[in-house]
Amino acid sequence: MADLPANASGKLVPPLRPELERTPIDASKLGEIQRTLSMGDKIWGNEAVRKFSIVIVLLACWQGYAMYKSDPLVIPTAIESHQALFRDIISGEVLVYTWYSIQLLLTGYAIGATLAAILSIAATFTRVGRDILETLTAMFSPLPAIALVPLAMIWFGLGKEALIFVLIHSVLWPVALNMHGGFRSVSPTLRMVGANYGMNPLSYVIKILFPAAFPSVLTGLKIGWAFAWRTLIAAELVFGVASGGGGLGWYIYQAKNTFETPTVFAGLLMVIVIGLAIENLIFRTIEVRTVRKWGMQN
Repeated sequence: MADLPANASGKLVPPLRPELERTPIDASKLGEIQRTLSMGDKIWGNEAVRKFSIVIVLLACWQGYAMYKSDPLVIPTAIESHQALFRDIISGEVLVYTWYSIQLLLTGYAIGATLAAILSIAATFTRVGRDILETLTAMFSPLPAIALVPLAMIWFGLGKEALIFVLIHSVLWPVALNMHGGFRSVSPTLRMVGANYGMNPLSYVIKILFPAAFPSVLTGLKIGWAFAWRTLIAAELVFGVASGGGGLGWYIYQAKNTFETPTVFAGLLMVIVIGLAIENLIFRTIEVRTVRKWGMQN
């Protein structure tokens, strides 16, 4: 401050910055700044094309290895497995099994996600709720859902209720953990906004917590879906037919008993196709229209 010059009235004033004149840089020396993309660049820039190319490479590796082994009973070719899948799709057999599994999955998934939301909200507003959620998740989250199959069979019998019970367990804990973690990560500024507006608890959850924590909530829902889908197929392999019907797991189990290996692979392909469809058509659409649109993810 003491080095600053003073004006006539004795006040300190900052020095004037000297004028600088820069010589313009020749743009031709900067290299290529902008160029028109070729058709190949545009095609390869499409994410769907890149992912489809990965699938094609995997199928080609499968086909080549199966032809090398030349043992259809152990590993059929990709062509034979796809033929078995298309045959059962046209006949409608695999579609019936698939619809049965999806119905069970949606029921267990909806109940599990609802219970997870209730526990997470209670943990956000009360200390006791937080203690209950943290204790239950520490106890049951490491417990594989398929390990509860014997108990489910004793408690509910060989019916849909037993499968739904196992599905609820597989969905509840990952969704609750991610949802509660997302709620806790909401900034204090947003929390004070809700408090200043005098929101009731329901409005506070809907308008403040869920939008701010939605990336974590969506991640939990995706993990819960993956856990539920694989648990359902494994449980159906153990339960077999439940309440006079069976799902994709039972379809695979029947094919294994009759040594129809291409049909076994056809069932596995159907499981993979449904998983890819749910991930890319439902969760990806939700992600693009919410968290990416809001600028919460890159």
